[in-house]
Amino acid sequence: MKKFLIAGALILLPFTAGAAGGHGPALEPANIDLKDKASLQRGAKYFTHYCMGCHSLQYMRYNRMAADLGIPEDELQENLIFGDAKPGDLMTNALREEDGEQWFGTAIPDLSLVTRWREPDWVYSYLKSYYVDDSRPYGVNNSIFPDVGMPHALINLQGIQKPIYAGGHGHETGPQHVVGLELVEPGELTVEEYDNMVRDITNFLTYVGEPYQLERRSLGLYVLLFLGLMFILAYYLKKEFWKDVH
Repeated sequence: MKKFLIAGALILLPFTAGAAGGHGPALEPANIDLKDKASLQRGAKYFTHYCMGCHSLQYMRYNRMAADLGIPEDELQENLIFGDAKPGDLMTNALREEDGEQWFGTAIPDLSLVTRWREPDWVYSYLKSYYVDDSRPYGVNNSIFPDVGMPHALINLQGIQKPIYAGGHGHETGPQHVVGLELVEPGELTVEEYDNMVRDITNFLTYVGEPYQLERRSLGLYVLLFLGLMFILAYYLKKEFWKDVH
């Protein structure tokens, strides 16, 4: 009995440790929809216009993306491809790793798999959680990713947010935990418009992380139906084989 109790405690240990360490800010649900091609198309446009100057998608090709999202080639060439890139090229940029380290203090990550090693809710919440912080090199910080090195590329669209600390505004008595954000200077978009834009970007990055996701899920249903049918056939076949065995 004692051995079973010890084994049970060891099994539950990772879950209790995770619960005890869950002091990070709550993530907002992204509520993405990979079947919404209009959202994916907008997300591709926003990403190439606002994010791709620094971040690449080194595992995705322009023409593959366009085919999956229903973007005509002429629109792809005119609105989503810049510089000398061709439709068959990978979605990379000219930013060198050493330049990223010099300008931002770290290499700029490729975002092809960001929603796989993070999660869509994290990406969505991160893009909404910048706030002014004069102590940081670029004057901004992020409540989801504290001491972030990346500047707020969408600040003109979102506007300026100030942090709300556990003890109120400001941190005169030392660093405090950020419990919320307050929009103090509106941007070019309303709060709802900015949320929708960030959701579209998150939706697009989720697609990039696993382009076959919808197809895989659809195929999975057929596989389960096939296995269910085979189980029924195997069951009745077994009954037929063993009906005379007593």
